[in-house]
Amino acid sequence: MQLEYLELTELRKLLDQKKVSSVELTKYFLERIKKYDKELNSFITVTEKEALEQAAVADDFIASPGENPFLCGIPYAAKDLFCTKGVRTTAASKILDNYIPPYDATTISKLKEQKAVLLGKTNLDQFAHGSSGETSAYGPAKNPWDNNRMPGGSSSGSTTAVGAGLAPFALATETGGSIRFPASVSGITGWKPTYGRVSRYGVIAMGSSLDSPGVMVNSVVDAAQIAEIIAGHDEKDSTTGRNEVLAYSKNLNSDIKGLKIGMPKEYFTDGMEAGAKQKVLNGIKVLENLGAKIVEVSLPNTRYGQMVYAIIAPSEISSNLARYDGIRYGHSTSKAKNLMEVYTKSRAEGFGDEAKRRIMTGTYVLSAGYYDAYYKRAQKVRGLIIREFAEVFKQVDVLAAASTPSVAQKLGHAADDPLFGYIVDQLHIPSSLAGLTAMTFPCGFARPTDGETLSMDGLPVGLQIIGPQWGEQKVFNVGFAYQQVTDWHKKHPALEFGD
Repeated sequence: MQLEYLELTELRKLLDQKKVSSVELTKYFLERIKKYDKELNSFITVTEKEALEQAAVADDFIASPGENPFLCGIPYAAKDLFCTKGVRTTAASKILDNYIPPYDATTISKLKEQKAVLLGKTNLDQFAHGSSGETSAYGPAKNPWDNNRMPGGSSSGSTTAVGAGLAPFALATETGGSIRFPASVSGITGWKPTYGRVSRYGVIAMGSSLDSPGVMVNSVVDAAQIAEIIAGHDEKDSTTGRNEVLAYSKNLNSDIKGLKIGMPKEYFTDGMEAGAKQKVLNGIKVLENLGAKIVEVSLPNTRYGQMVYAIIAPSEISSNLARYDGIRYGHSTSKAKNLMEVYTKSRAEGFGDEAKRRIMTGTYVLSAGYYDAYYKRAQKVRGLIIREFAEVFKQVDVLAAASTPSVAQKLGHAADDPLFGYIVDQLHIPSSLAGLTAMTFPCGFARPTDGETLSMDGLPVGLQIIGPQWGEQKVFNVGFAYQQVTDWHKKHPALEFGD
């Protein structure tokens, strides 16, 4: 039985009907990880022993009278930013190489309550600093469609694990595109929630005013079902909203007749690859054929998004990374002669180049004499971006745009261009700065412009839908309508390697 790309509802049915046990399902995915992940490098830590124990508990629960939680017995993976009690959590950095948290992130706790089964912790750009997956201290994850190419970042391992069928779904995070970009170039569906819709408690911080935990999945329906479980207010995270968590999956509606979908002209630039751009336009045409009204809109402050992010994100990063001092937890140098050297050498040995770059930038921006000139001014422009989106959402229900200006680039491309991440994330950064919800899903394949690819049909292209704050249901409905009449999300890579 082929189980790797079944939607969660199908897995739930198989488990409830006793056609497969959670232990069997878990072993199935663990075997796929053993077979393929030596090449793909999507996992940093595989929790085989713990997973089989959790699966056995889930099977006992399923065998008992009563209704089963939706995710009971279903395996998943978690980006290695989510703290997991008793399980190594590294943030893909050597400074946390042997860190074992004494507590779970709220999202992990919610999945434990469901009796979901954790397969392991996935690879990422170190501390989520990057858009290619290549800044990981444990080597880059690879694109399942072409292992010579990047899977996108920073949630590189999560997108590869789901895209390659190594896990039915994976937790991920987005600060400035880290769910939407990798999901797009890996050919899967990714949901970025409204800021504050999902708790950040226990998620190793990158930019505290930007970070949004979300998921990588095989379909919009899967995303809506998981959103119902992990969303909601958390007393441990004061930034979470108290808005009611809707029954997103039960309220899915494929009738989008009359829905106004805005096309921001600034999101369709001349720099986009022609093939990728055309697939996105084709996807929007599908929505129009379903009865949606397509409206051209303008978001002129988009051009400032990258510059604002380049100030705010490093500033928050430098503050958040100050806690890694070689004293309380994490890597501590063995070469220190005094306390100052404990700090300096531990951080020099533990942090990678990208983390050091962002620490220096952020510390400079926040230093005396520069705070007003840079950080304060950037926050004012951020306010303009937020208000601009609010005005546009008075005209339209959601926005539609490309998720990436190109298909997946070759591994090594980002290393040759230090600004690669900022350029790629320009399609995502403004909406992240505004705290909006968004989703990307596959809309076709395009040939790369930089040479041949292992994938005969080309590489995946994603269409993103951006909604207003707390507008998850609108975003899910548009994606659901699209996936009801297309099958791009049902196309998967042929993994022609493995033991």
